[in-house]
Amino acid sequence: MSVRSAAELAAVENPAWPGIAAAVHGSDSCAQVLPIPRADGELSLEALQVTAASALGALALNCGGLLIDGGWLRILGGGCAGLPSIGQASGLGDPRLTREPPAFLMVAFDVLGGRFAIDGGGLGIKPGSVCYWAPDSLAWEDTGLGHGAFVHAFLSGAGAEFYGDFRWPGWSDEVEALALDQGLSLWPPPFSVEGQNLAEVSRRPVPFAELVAFYDDAAAQL
Repeated sequence: MSVRSAAELAAVENPAWPGIAAAVHGSDSCAQVLPIPRADGELSLEALQVTAASALGALALNCGGLLIDGGWLRILGGGCAGLPSIGQASGLGDPRLTREPPAFLMVAFDVLGGRFAIDGGGLGIKPGSVCYWAPDSLAWEDTGLGHGAFVHAFLSGAGAEFYGDFRWPGWSDEVEALALDQGLSLWPPPFSVEGQNLAEVSRRPVPFAELVAFYDDAAAQL
């Protein structure tokens, strides 16, 4: 496998970052750019081996991540304190030692423990499509969007419709109080009959890794 340097991957005529930055600036979804040192962004870009002309490469190079709706959705970029990079979240190693393309690329988390990933063939949904692992169904679902369209859709307010009844009065205050490495544990959980109304369940901050482990264990048992 021929590995391209960060300089090669960044040197494109039409980088995607200006369009993303403009969408953040004009967003009604309380969007925030998490900063990243340039050197860290270059390392993240090189790990992915995609160019900065793609939304994937642009995010990896130019930001630690994006926070949407006050942090309800965390779109991954090059990583920062409390939030992994796309490569780290996807378990990517040194591209010089990797022969096979990844089965998926993890690209976003939400505070409920939901995860978004680009299907690289390993999710069995649709290669190239962003898929959502839902805490209520404990399964991957196709969003019908490519990665660039996914990023711009949620910057344009898609979260309100996408999450619908999964938001409760006062949710924004609870979400803004969370650290980047935290999510909300819901009890009864949303995959249970008793946990369907999130306004009536118990909600508490927990480490995001703990939340993911809980849902993965539940999915394995059910």
